[in-house]
Amino acid sequence: MSPVIRPLRRDDAADWRRLWRAYLAFYETELPEAIYDTQFERLLGDDPHDYHGLVAELDGRPVGLAHYLFHRHGWKVENVCYLQDLYADPAVRGTGVGRALIEGVYAAADAAGAPAVYWMTQEFNATARRLYDRIGEVTPFIKYARPLP
Repeated sequence: MSPVIRPLRRDDAADWRRLWRAYLAFYETELPEAIYDTQFERLLGDDPHDYHGLVAELDGRPVGLAHYLFHRHGWKVENVCYLQDLYADPAVRGTGVGRALIEGVYAAADAAGAPAVYWMTQEFNATARRLYDRIGEVTPFIKYARPLP
């Protein structure tokens, strides 16, 4: 059965929280409850420059998520799309959920007139990178970040 990709809804709160917690746990990250509440509200908001959320369903049950946002780019007139978070429940990996979510973001970007979609992952994320190598292209960029005080 193919996954159904749809926008996040308010009644997805418990499933979204479960999936996002699992995503963050993979990256050995825990966040305060206020971050969960804020992010969920942002995902449901109507600000076009804020985050958007997609959910993947199998048999009517949410099994994956994607968070993305549109932003300006100094080298383009059009906005570009950043896919920040992508997660599929381990039980459904290899079933097309991840690919369908990325394609859902591609479709949202096309609808918004954003020609570019990009994302990052950690070097050790071999499982996801096998998919990314098939559906995207590796760029030569290396990410730097401001050190925390």
